[in-house]
Amino acid sequence: MTTPEQEPEATTPTVAADDKAQYEPVQGRPLEVRVDDRGVERAIRKLRRLMASEGVLREIKRRRHYEKPSIRSKRKLREAERRRKRRERKTRMGM
Repeated sequence: MTTPEQEPEATTPTVAADDKAQYEPVQGRPLEVRVDDRGVERAIRKLRRLMASEGVLREIKRRRHYEKPSIRSKRKLREAERRRKRRERKTRMGM
């Protein structure tokens, strides 16, 4: 029989930083649509528009299959270039 002072400390399993990122869900702002007098169908359409504008559907489609790291980096470079060009267009238009 052991007393509480003699019990070995319970260790909690730790997860390496690399593994932790793999299991953490992506956190974003929650999407919320209120259903009012106009009906559920209208709220569903609004939710679909919100999801499309937030990029949720694109992310779901992208995560359906494994993406090699080399392809992922090329995709990220393409997306960054597209964002940069869009920013340049907006600044040129504003001048």
